[in-house]
Amino acid sequence: MDLLSIFLKGGIVMYFILACSIVAVALIIDKFIVLKKNRVNVPAFMVRIRSMIKKKDLEGAIGFCMQERTPASNIVRKGLKKFRFGHQRVTEAIESAGRQEISKLEKGLTVLASIAGIAPLLGFLGTVTGMITAFMKIQVLQGSANPADLAGGIWEALITTAFGLIVGIPALAFYNYFVGAINKMVVDMERITNDVIDLLDDSSKSSHQDDDEEFNI
Repeated sequence: MDLLSIFLKGGIVMYFILACSIVAVALIIDKFIVLKKNRVNVPAFMVRIRSMIKKKDLEGAIGFCMQERTPASNIVRKGLKKFRFGHQRVTEAIESAGRQEISKLEKGLTVLASIAGIAPLLGFLGTVTGMITAFMKIQVLQGSANPADLAGGIWEALITTAFGLIVGIPALAFYNYFVGAINKMVVDMERITNDVIDLLDDSSKSSHQDDDEEFNI
């Protein structure tokens, strides 16, 4: 018996499980692409940013962040643009941008988590409805059903559970993997933004000291 025949014997619930599997695969591929695209080399990024901020080349730093196009660079860029308004505005801009970037990274994860839970439940639903059908057959035959009749109905009912688990288990595994990868990216973003804020504060203090020295002269 081929896979298509087995699928068809599972009944209408199998189509819902199939839909879940298609959505899950699409989300998994999309997340892999997004994470690979948004991965940042923290040491290399910080060397460039630190050098530009120390030289007070904020325009160059902003341009570099625009070229990088990663969540971390987007956050830093928005913070740099608020530098002239003071420390508080820089912090607010970075926090707001951070929430937006994290939301983008987490997009679709709730759907993947839902599929991880729903697919096995759909499988169990198919099994229950299949068992109901099997017992209805017993009633129709007035208890004269042979073991072969029952066995056929039962294994057909269990197909949905198997397929539900086949979809649900990988979906859950990939969901946990993506959550871990995103949490690591969030930690990297926090490291970068904290370092940038410190650098901007030092740069601001240095500028004030230079102004005071010129005034005293």
